[in-house]
Amino acid sequence: MELGWPATNGNFESMKKVSLITDGSCLGNPGPGGWACILRLGGVKKEFFGFDPHTTNNRMELMAPIQGLLALKEPCEVEITTDSEYVLHGITKWIVKWRRQWWRKHEPVCNVDLWMELDELASLNKTTWLWTRGHAGHKDNSLCDWLAQNAAATQRSCWADGRPHAPLRLNLGAGYVPPKPQPGLFEDFESDEDE
Repeated sequence: MELGWPATNGNFESMKKVSLITDGSCLGNPGPGGWACILRLGGVKKEFFGFDPHTTNNRMELMAPIQGLLALKEPCEVEITTDSEYVLHGITKWIVKWRRQWWRKHEPVCNVDLWMELDELASLNKTTWLWTRGHAGHKDNSLCDWLAQNAAATQRSCWADGRPHAPLRLNLGAGYVPPKPQPGLFEDFESDEDE
């Protein structure tokens, strides 16, 4: 399921404006999980939802915007609404440092496979990230919450073939560990930055 819109031909002014509303759910944490997103373009509305048999709430919160962005056939101006402060702060604040440190703090960033996926997809579009309080009357967020919880409980998706989600671009997997940079490789750059 993808939204099919005419190409922008690289013209930023003609870039489609899309709303993406997302949510994730996990029954137990870890446990069976579900994610959901709603894409809106003018009067067109598409709902996507899927599952993971053994996951965490944070992974499902990340999977929802990933799947929404994957559904776009062309670069768009996307306003993404999430009720997850983890996702909001991760993609708008923390990710800058994570990239600079090769996706590591002291250890690899938790859920690095999905953060890298989301970072790549966000870079292909012009994204604006908004936070809404969960269960506070935001109609599409409430629907996403219901769809995600239902997907977690039933382990069903919106795809007729029953797959849990659309194929990921990077498809690194939950166990992915980013390689450490070669020692000394970037020391000159780091010392310039500290001055």
